[in-house]
Amino acid sequence: MTDKFYLEEAIEDLHTLLDMTRWATSRFNDAALYFGHGTDNAWDEATSLVMQALHLPHPILEQVGDSVMASRLTKSEREKIAELVLKRVQTRMPLPYITNEAWFCGMPFYVDERVLIPRSPFAELIQNEFAPFVESTPNTILDMCTGGACIAIALAHAYPEAQVDAVDISTDALEVADINIQEHGLSHRVYPIQSDLFSSLEGQKYDLIVSNPPYVDAEDMADLPEEYHHEPELALAAGEDGLELVDIMLKEAPTYLNDGGWLFVEVGNSEVHMSERFPGLEVIWLEFENGGSGIFAVQKDTLVQYFSSKD
Repeated sequence: MTDKFYLEEAIEDLHTLLDMTRWATSRFNDAALYFGHGTDNAWDEATSLVMQALHLPHPILEQVGDSVMASRLTKSEREKIAELVLKRVQTRMPLPYITNEAWFCGMPFYVDERVLIPRSPFAELIQNEFAPFVESTPNTILDMCTGGACIAIALAHAYPEAQVDAVDISTDALEVADINIQEHGLSHRVYPIQSDLFSSLEGQKYDLIVSNPPYVDAEDMADLPEEYHHEPELALAAGEDGLELVDIMLKEAPTYLNDGGWLFVEVGNSEVHMSERFPGLEVIWLEFENGGSGIFAVQKDTLVQYFSSKD
């Protein structure tokens, strides 16, 4: 049967929110889609699509219970949902790009194909205010490789008095960052800056630097599911071992950190290459209650001592 048949059949025969969610789940499973951009299974993906298509608040199921799933939909609502489902199946485009919405730290953000879709364990770190490592409230924060500025904005909400610099090499990404900064009313505290890592930050000092840089190594890039090829390669690929930018970051970060300052970096699966690239460097690998891995913490003094011993 053709996609057009499935589309017309769904619009004609299905009537409730539950009907459309179940139908979308079946279509996603039938198409063997990959999930990893905010959801990890077909049912959650379908639920998210339906809620966003109908402009329903994200936590509505928790607020009113399953009774909302019996709500009847108009024909135009069914058509809208069916068209979005068809687009997800035919293009394998991640759902947040289709709806231009992604959630991070419990907040909605605008996204499109100019930026990576947020999915970092950094959310848990931010919500826990980087405990037990960062003991004093940071006044100056740098989000390196900010993309759409989701991490930078979440940091600004977590630390209401802090100034946050949101740095990226991509002017396209910074256009999306500016949309989000304006939408969250933070243009007075979150500053998008175009820079190749630290190159445009001469003289700046930070209490806290965080980064979710490109870290996918060559082998993993070759094996990525089709959905990931909709994301900007500039935000993913980082050479043979995934640590090209991290190497520069670790060497230069001490210059931009205040005394006692911390650097937190996500390297994902490239964690396995860290000991080869930086033998003897003592970083702290973090564990997460909500899942995720591949983020390390290191303090300024540790970096200074390590790289001074290499001179």
